[in-house]
Amino acid sequence: MTSASEKTTVAPDAVAPDAVAPDAVAPDAQRLSPLNDAHVAAGASFTDFAGWQMPVRYTSDLAEHHAVRTSAGLFDLSHMAEIMVEGPDAAAYLDYALAGKISAVALGQAKYSLLLNEAGGIVDDLVVYRLADDRFLVVANAGNRFPAAEALIARAAGFEVSVTDQSDDVALIAVQGPNSRAILEATARLTDFGIPLSELKYYWSTPATFTGLPVLVARTGYTGEDGFELYIQADAAASLWDAIVVAGTAHDLVPAGLASRDTLRLEAGMPLYGHELGLDTYPAQAGLGRVVALAKESDFVGRAASETGPAADARVLVGLVSTGKRAGRADYAVFASADPVAADTADAATSTEPVGIITSGALSPTLGHPVMMAYVNPDLAEIGTELFVDVRGTRIPASVTKLPFYKRQK
Repeated sequence: MTSASEKTTVAPDAVAPDAVAPDAVAPDAQRLSPLNDAHVAAGASFTDFAGWQMPVRYTSDLAEHHAVRTSAGLFDLSHMAEIMVEGPDAAAYLDYALAGKISAVALGQAKYSLLLNEAGGIVDDLVVYRLADDRFLVVANAGNRFPAAEALIARAAGFEVSVTDQSDDVALIAVQGPNSRAILEATARLTDFGIPLSELKYYWSTPATFTGLPVLVARTGYTGEDGFELYIQADAAASLWDAIVVAGTAHDLVPAGLASRDTLRLEAGMPLYGHELGLDTYPAQAGLGRVVALAKESDFVGRAASETGPAADARVLVGLVSTGKRAGRADYAVFASADPVAADTADAATSTEPVGIITSGALSPTLGHPVMMAYVNPDLAEIGTELFVDVRGTRIPASVTKLPFYKRQK
């Protein structure tokens, strides 16, 4: 059975009430987070993100970035998409629909996976939580809500499973940073943890309650720091946000916007859809070949293309670091030589033709020097290779380095 719009009964370990069809909201409609009033009161500046008005910063990008690295930051991620998959065939269905072996995921565990098309390109990267033997929560990117939901619904044909887009009913709050656990443990009315947070492992989740309402608390995040993400029904999100803010007062918690989230994930070498990932990208090019479970016995969408893989000369994702303060930004060209030479010389082709392109870049607030991710020709991807990034007409030297740029001390 396949249903895109049936109502779903909420069990204690579920995360949201009613499901909605993926076409219930026009993709280009302006959306407000259920936490919008809290953001306005906190003095947030806003930006449009995937049709949502979301806080880009509250005070300064640097202050919010450093807070996450040293104490804690509070993020509103309610623009993300939540898709519930349940039924007797749920595990087998997800093994077919996604590139990973989801049937091997344990109860309470989370798994990063990929939604591929038949050509092996990436429709979306997402996280899957196993809530019960026959129930899974798939979390997709905000900008890919509709393509992801539509693909998942279409792939359910022939399986005894229901696929319901619950995005409009779910809010997502993240607490990231070294003090995140202490803050949640001190949050009033956040109780009934199935597993104590001190025992919850990275990429695992536990049910809890807030004022008696079900919450899914996951030790996951997108910042490179320890932290948690909390899924709760949308109409209770503001109360939970306020309670976390109060608990965080003693732990230097600050609200943080999308700008700091982007520099945090970049330092951690985490890909962003539309920058490092896309329909024209094979997982192997992005360093995500391990995410594609070619060893699983069952077929999955994109398997044949993944087995063939990209062309031998296809560009691959690398990290680049440079000195100074000028960072290459998305779409800046990468060259193999420092300066262009005359068109009639033997070196003209290698000096004038780009050998890569920057996908993300910034002056790292934590490290103090520019860090960038780029797709470059595979023969130039070895660690230590010197390349040059065209920053507004000047070629800046940069060295290929291992990702991530930053790794927290455990």
